[in-house]
Amino acid sequence: MRTICIDLGNTNNKVALFENDKLISYHSKLNNNELLNFIKNENFDEIMASSVTKSAIDIENELHFTKRKISVLTSNTFLPIKKIYDTPETLGSDRLAAAVGAQVIFPNSNCLIIDIGTCIKYDLITKEGAFVGGIIGPGLKMRFKAMHEFTKKLPLLTTPAEWPLLIGKSTKTCMQSGVLNGMLAEINGIIEQYEQELTNFKIIVCGGDAVFFEKRLKKPTFVAPELVMLGLNRIHTHNAQLSKSSY
Repeated sequence: MRTICIDLGNTNNKVALFENDKLISYHSKLNNNELLNFIKNENFDEIMASSVTKSAIDIENELHFTKRKISVLTSNTFLPIKKIYDTPETLGSDRLAAAVGAQVIFPNSNCLIIDIGTCIKYDLITKEGAFVGGIIGPGLKMRFKAMHEFTKKLPLLTTPAEWPLLIGKSTKTCMQSGVLNGMLAEINGIIEQYEQELTNFKIIVCGGDAVFFEKRLKKPTFVAPELVMLGLNRIHTHNAQLSKSSY
């Protein structure tokens, strides 16, 4: 069985190819054309997709050309974990898939997932396999954009090539320090707060902007850029096993 897993994000797309649950290839930061070209050029049996921007019907219509079975992760999809969440119908599919992926990497362990993308998300999955919630905050680009759009004179900046000094010497470097050093302090501080709630957990970092922070965090972390893909594949396998057992 060869399965393509797709995550359609707010900014970019990710795709991975699995063969019998083994990760064969992984690609991130793809635009729509690059994603479609990947699908057209691969030999596969089924597709497992998730999106925080598109409905299941839209995804199925866009991928109909493949003539393969297409499964889309929704709030009604059977999961190998439990959801302890007040509004499960609003829970992002990327957060769910990442939680399942954490259980793939660290089974029977408490895990704190820090997904640093368009938004920064902190999610806790317990060793018993329960998603218990977390935090959602603005990501890097959103913070730079907010300072520009909600003031009259601050420029629109992008992430600098080098890590900024704590004390900026110009408006530009002050803004860069405020976003990057501020966000780093936030992440370290939130990890410490989670430690007051749960004394033993693995920290998994993923997301498009994780590269800026992964080596600067105080606590040991496991970097898993393909975390959502691992979760999507595990969810696909779980549902395939349920279908077989129902016959």
